[in-house]
Amino acid sequence: MGSQDILVVDDEVGIRELLSEILQDEGYSVAVAENAEAARKLRNQAQPRLVLLDIWMPDTDGVTLLKEWARNGQLTMPVVMMSGHATIDTAVEATRIGALDFLEKPIGLQKLLATVKRALSQPVEAAKPLPTLARLGEADVVRELNRVLDTARSQASPVLLVGAPGVGFEICARYLAAPNQPFVAPLSNEDIAVAPLELVNKATGGTLFLRDIAYLDRRAQAGLRTLLGKLEKQKVRLVSASSKPLDQLAGQLDPELLNALSQLIVPVPRLKDHREDIARLAENLLAETVAVNKLGPRRFSQAALQLLAQQEWPGNLDELANVVKSLALTSRDGDIDITPVSRILSQFAPGGESIVTLPQAAPPPLPMLDLALPLREARDQFEKYYLERHIELSGGNMSRVAEKIGLERTHLYRKLKSLGIQMPKKNRPVSES
Repeated sequence: MGSQDILVVDDEVGIRELLSEILQDEGYSVAVAENAEAARKLRNQAQPRLVLLDIWMPDTDGVTLLKEWARNGQLTMPVVMMSGHATIDTAVEATRIGALDFLEKPIGLQKLLATVKRALSQPVEAAKPLPTLARLGEADVVRELNRVLDTARSQASPVLLVGAPGVGFEICARYLAAPNQPFVAPLSNEDIAVAPLELVNKATGGTLFLRDIAYLDRRAQAGLRTLLGKLEKQKVRLVSASSKPLDQLAGQLDPELLNALSQLIVPVPRLKDHREDIARLAENLLAETVAVNKLGPRRFSQAALQLLAQQEWPGNLDELANVVKSLALTSRDGDIDITPVSRILSQFAPGGESIVTLPQAAPPPLPMLDLALPLREARDQFEKYYLERHIELSGGNMSRVAEKIGLERTHLYRKLKSLGIQMPKKNRPVSES
């Protein structure tokens, strides 16, 4: 299906064929889908200019499909709902979710053509995904996470999200956040250490999200203690994440501070714990990349999806997103088969062999730099992230870090000190020259 098509979704073959013939006679190109699953596949291949969507279908009803597109960020085209026996409440709900209009069956010719013309004249707006956990999946473990977060929403206590790197901490934090309120997520320890009260003021009435407290240095911990006392007055919800388990955090953070941050603990599952979601997530990520980058129609073959689902994904959702984006941007229009998928996955294996499981984690994506910063501060921000990541990957072996990044060891220690990065105790130098 090309990007200029109208997509007609209806389980009644007579209605599909009639609408298709009418619209084609008017000069429109039309694609048809007999159910929600077929509609999903066509939408993932390309963005239609307009969707005519039946409400009552046997597999998934139209309102549910509309919600799915909205929460996935795929509601980037006008949708007109159709039904012969929908209630006013159903029509109102569909409009609230994002439907443009409603056509009652049997549909009059003039009414149909006028509605289509009006819909196609609408300016295309960026999708505004609903706050859901759909980007994490739909398996039982994700539903349980959804239930726990719904319970935590009604509490004022700080929440600590615990899980492996890349599991989607920020998605969970934004789900907890109040809609249309500030969401502040400092990029570095320096922001917390230097201006903690400024962060609280920015987040007034909203949410302050700490991306990974496993790497808070002493100065940042001191700044965090300062802002904790101001949260209630400013009505700020504190949500923290940790890529290390609590027993490891206990050796790194001040006990009182850890206790204050972990009043509500929410485990976030790894991607391999809900492997059944991987194929659907990969398809959604591909569709999103295609839409954002205005690419031609691209879709994964079944063999490619099966290969993706077999991986261990130690970098979890972030790693999957990076792989899918790379495949989308480097592939041609049409099917993305098992060969390019195997080729990119092999880059994670020692020696570059083709693999079925990935033995090592892909690094998390680089945090977005604040382009308003002066060049020196922006450079320091990048160098801090870069060095912290290499220390983590080396298991704290500073000799290995120095060799890997091509820096003399004494110079490395000075750089760490200037950036406020705490060195592993066993690697601290006795003296600096």
